[in-house]
Amino acid sequence: MDRCCEWNQLAVHKKPPEVLRNKLQLPVKTLTGPGPTNCSKRVLQSLQNQVLGHLHPEVCQLMDEIKAGLQYVFQTRNRLTLALSTSGHGGIEASLTNLLEPGETILIVKCGIWGERAADMANRIGANVKVIQTEHTKAVTLEELEIALVLYRPVAVFMVHAESSTGLKQPLEGFVASLCGEPFFMDSWGIDVTYTGSQKVLGAPPGLSPISFSPRAEQKLFQRKTKPLSYYLDLTMLGAYWKCFDNENRVYHHTISATLLYALREALAEIAEEGLQALWIRHAAAAARLRKGLELRGLRSYVKIPQYQLSTVISIELPPGVDDTIIVQRAMEKYKVEVSKGLGPTVGKILRIGLLGINATPRKVDLVLLALDEGLKQASQSKL
Repeated sequence: MDRCCEWNQLAVHKKPPEVLRNKLQLPVKTLTGPGPTNCSKRVLQSLQNQVLGHLHPEVCQLMDEIKAGLQYVFQTRNRLTLALSTSGHGGIEASLTNLLEPGETILIVKCGIWGERAADMANRIGANVKVIQTEHTKAVTLEELEIALVLYRPVAVFMVHAESSTGLKQPLEGFVASLCGEPFFMDSWGIDVTYTGSQKVLGAPPGLSPISFSPRAEQKLFQRKTKPLSYYLDLTMLGAYWKCFDNENRVYHHTISATLLYALREALAEIAEEGLQALWIRHAAAAARLRKGLELRGLRSYVKIPQYQLSTVISIELPPGVDDTIIVQRAMEKYKVEVSKGLGPTVGKILRIGLLGINATPRKVDLVLLALDEGLKQASQSKL
């Protein structure tokens, strides 16, 4: 039997899938959910460049530039600052698995789905997990935190700065935090570990998770009694690959996506050109315009206290008896605008609007309001 006949007998699928003969065609949508957001033309154009090797000098130069950009965004001098080849979930897991050893105590402030998932991850590591459960619309108070610190004496505290499942902004005085487009000062606030996702305010495609460890957190990392449970997320090795430790040569860890690096570099360059203060003001102005439009329509914010309201993800109380599925579907059908339902503990309770990156503009806010009007009209008619 010749080789071709043998292969044909072994094959499960004899013919290539017909669907792959069709040309790829995708619509253009306005992504105003809590992420991902639309990318700028500059970021999209960067993805057209040919792939380069993960240790080519041009890619190494990009990694250095990205590190500098992330230090600017995080407002930190931390040398252990890099972008993980993973989603924001990987950022949570990398923070916890590198910082915690089995049996150590962590205090998690849970005011939505991300605290819930952090607790799940910490439990899988074998940590002793203690939780402060807050209302979805109210941040933990300093007094509540201080009581828990005395009671549990944790090695770390996990807080989410921007809880996108509820629209809650948590004032930060903790040690571990996620970041999502609000004014943020890692070093000045004494935060030891920060992570985020590339697809939020940074305006890059999903797939990378920027992370930063302070010198104190880095010291704890290198003084571990056991290795981090995840090889892929081990920051002692990733830091060597990103040349964070002043090592002479980069040490291969994995094959990073060159094209995602191109996009993140350009997204960070756009932020640097605009300036952080201008970026924060633009997002706050967009949120204020949206909240005013919602007020005129009789729609209420889910988070009532202004100091706890996010500028980047605005949560709206779902009117009684209104089907959120109809609103979401109609907004997409007529205007190609994404409006998101609740997530985790807020399913069926809220709608979520994300004004992230290039979508934090008056024109996009007005488009979202039009799409909401259409969705609410359709939902109201369906009740009759």
